[in-house]
Amino acid sequence: MRKAASTYNRQVMEAGSSRYSRQVRFEGIGSSGQERIGRGTAVVVGLGALGSVSATYLARAGTGRLRLVDRDLVEWTNLQRQLLYTEADARGDLPKAVAAATRLGAVNSEITIEMEVTDLTAGTADRLLAGADVLVDGTDNFETRYLLNEWSVREGVPWIYGAAVGSYGLTLTIRPGDGPCLACAFESAPPPEFTPTCETAGVVGPIAGVIAAMQAAEALKILAGRPEVSSRKLTAIDLWRGTSQQVEVERDPNCAVCRRRVFRYLEGRAGASATRLCGRNTVQVQPRNGHGIDLDALARRLAAEESVTRNAYLVRARVEGYELAVFADGRVLVSGTDDPAVARSLVSRYVGS
Repeated sequence: MRKAASTYNRQVMEAGSSRYSRQVRFEGIGSSGQERIGRGTAVVVGLGALGSVSATYLARAGTGRLRLVDRDLVEWTNLQRQLLYTEADARGDLPKAVAAATRLGAVNSEITIEMEVTDLTAGTADRLLAGADVLVDGTDNFETRYLLNEWSVREGVPWIYGAAVGSYGLTLTIRPGDGPCLACAFESAPPPEFTPTCETAGVVGPIAGVIAAMQAAEALKILAGRPEVSSRKLTAIDLWRGTSQQVEVERDPNCAVCRRRVFRYLEGRAGASATRLCGRNTVQVQPRNGHGIDLDALARRLAAEESVTRNAYLVRARVEGYELAVFADGRVLVSGTDDPAVARSLVSRYVGS
């Protein structure tokens, strides 16, 4: 969005009056660490409960370039725990990346904030993650996390895994070449039928805040040039039971990703074209041809349907009792089902293949 680099550097040097003065006075960061943070680039992938909080801390800490990536739009059920958003955002069908960038730009006008209303896929990863010094996981599915992990290992860029559901959360800092990767900790994703989601188990807002704050702290260590003090353990916290645990994760000598450098997700050999969204009774369908969509033309074509609305970012239409939200990049969110086959069929009939 915008940045005044000279203003930023001057304020770092004038620590007594700077917005970052309390951070500079912390000996773990200091003036040199703050200057590094101001030159750094962080990419937050997923701007839900975790990403909205971690992005807020990184913006307020003065991260020089903050790239916000999210495929979704603000819903009423988000407002209980996703702290960047308002009722107006939900009423206006605003994409999370747009709402987050607007709000964080008002928080800190001295940093560069970039927004990407799209999905992280094998085809978009290089563009969306390019130039990052650290990646922060705000996603809700293992498929995207494995993609992040593979890109991190291939490019040597640290990332911070995070997850929260119910009152329970996990986080792990991954530094390629210096410790385990995500595939060392979780060789494969657990079967969906055994995995609790926001829909089945709910989520207590504060657990997302706790995990996201830990992720932001880990990201700041890396941005400030202090990776050696980052955590090397998988941290698990249950706020309802008041318990916490740290587990040492060993680097797997046979790991397909960080040892043998097999990148199935990055190479498009793993992953689905239709993905269930956590806690939404919604399926995201990716465009098969990789092309965008003319939203004006689509809105005109769907005008005879029960309900069609259009804003700058998407077309929303109600068809056959389901709701389609079609984005300019060709993605479609199909609400009212968690069956990928039903979702793909609706998209084929009303949007095109």
